[in-house]
Amino acid sequence: MKPIFQTIFTVFLFFFAQTISAEELINITPEQLKTLRNDGALVVDVRTAKEWNATGIIPGSKKLEFFNDQGEFDAKKWLDALNQHHSSAKQPVVLVCRSGNRSDMVGKYLANKVGMKNIYHLQNGILSWIKAGNEIEKD
Repeated sequence: MKPIFQTIFTVFLFFFAQTISAEELINITPEQLKTLRNDGALVVDVRTAKEWNATGIIPGSKKLEFFNDQGEFDAKKWLDALNQHHSSAKQPVVLVCRSGNRSDMVGKYLANKVGMKNIYHLQNGILSWIKAGNEIEKD
């Protein structure tokens, strides 16, 4: 099996080995993200550094790359980094990626494997944020 297909297959098994419950991960719009952010939610951008540099990030987001450019990840290391920013179990976490696919996978992982509550993901990713004309923060 070619390496990229092995990675995709591994990711698929990792995230979808359990039955996914749609109620545990909430899809939100850019407007809903603004409200959650203003109410103290932790916004986490899970994209790669190359993607952050290309488009910028949502102001106030924490940049915590989940998958690297090769599609690899270290869930324990990532969770340790997330916990450094997560103030309490009640604090909502909003995940952002480019188009919503990766943030959906990471959100389902957090909800189903880790047991976190109040997990959201920006539907259609940062592309929807930009399309709606919202502010972007560049490095």
